[in-house]
Amino acid sequence: MSQPFAKLPAWADYGLLPLINLIVAFFVAGLVVLLVGESPVDAAILMVKGAFGSGDGVGYTLYYATNFIFTGLCVAVAFHCGLFNIGGEGQAYIGGLGVALVGLGLGSALPWWLAFPLAIVASALVGALWALIPAWLQAKRGSHVVITTIMFNFIAASIMVYLLVGPLKPLGSQAPETRVFGEGGQLPGLGWLLNLVGLNMRSAPLNISFLLALLAAFLVWVLIWRTKLGYEIRTMGFSPKAARYAGISELRIIIITMMISGALAGMMALNPIMGAQHRVQLDFVAGAGFVGIAVALMGRSHPAGIVLAAILFGMLYQGGAEIAFDMPNISRDMIVIIQGLVILFAGALEHMFRPSLQRIFQRIGRGKRGTAPAVVAGGGQ
Repeated sequence: MSQPFAKLPAWADYGLLPLINLIVAFFVAGLVVLLVGESPVDAAILMVKGAFGSGDGVGYTLYYATNFIFTGLCVAVAFHCGLFNIGGEGQAYIGGLGVALVGLGLGSALPWWLAFPLAIVASALVGALWALIPAWLQAKRGSHVVITTIMFNFIAASIMVYLLVGPLKPLGSQAPETRVFGEGGQLPGLGWLLNLVGLNMRSAPLNISFLLALLAAFLVWVLIWRTKLGYEIRTMGFSPKAARYAGISELRIIIITMMISGALAGMMALNPIMGAQHRVQLDFVAGAGFVGIAVALMGRSHPAGIVLAAILFGMLYQGGAEIAFDMPNISRDMIVIIQGLVILFAGALEHMFRPSLQRIFQRIGRGKRGTAPAVVAGGGQ
């Protein structure tokens, strides 16, 4: 009869295994770079230098990471409840509508420090309400949340396209976008923060929503591991039958969890809209909702891991742009392939090395148990 695999220690599960997946992903990506006639080592150095070698590089890396932190947290909260919310893309897109209402309506009347909290509430509320419908369909009608959320991505995109080419577009403008917000709808940058560590950020759009993303990560940690609601969410994700036996309402937990998840995705819209573009443009989400799935998987659905994984993917985006500019044989499409390999090994093949690693730790545990009696016997002689 086969023996069950040993449970991995926390440091191996949350640190070693993602590191192995990442090393293999970059190794395979290096082979791809080698096939097109470029040096993988030079490409890796250029990627790191492009992402962290200057103030603007760090600024862009953290700007992209901000988007991925929000969408990664969105996916992770749902994961803990046993739900696979892949509607972060649409929830972030429709969350931009809440940001637009505040930016267009109050951006010229209020300072940013008053408009920003209102935009946070508006984006979170719109994102949460957008996630409420799939949540209710899952809890009441049994409609699988994967199907409904991915369908709602397309519905959200269609609604935003209609609004940006119609009601929200300024008169006389040909571009599908809103007018530029007033000063109150524009978030201050974080160049001063990078100046503290000797980096000069000139044009990167890193803004104060990065600090909001870090705060959101901390609050998600508190919610999931330090509150009664978080315990109920994790119980529902671990065993719905046990949760029902304990008197936990499945309907209530699914709806609350999905609304929290949608709110986190909706707040992602703050970064590109109020922090960078200062208006709402088509496709401002730019795939961040789907990248958030890989970020949550690589970060093991833990806020600390999600922040680190988001910075990694921010490095891939910013460093990849640098490679595409300096290495002519590596096109932007090649960069997408490299990013896809990381997603593949961090997400789809996340459990490929787990059985082997569990066997190793199982043998180590047996070895320790086997040597323990010998030490005791030696001490008695």
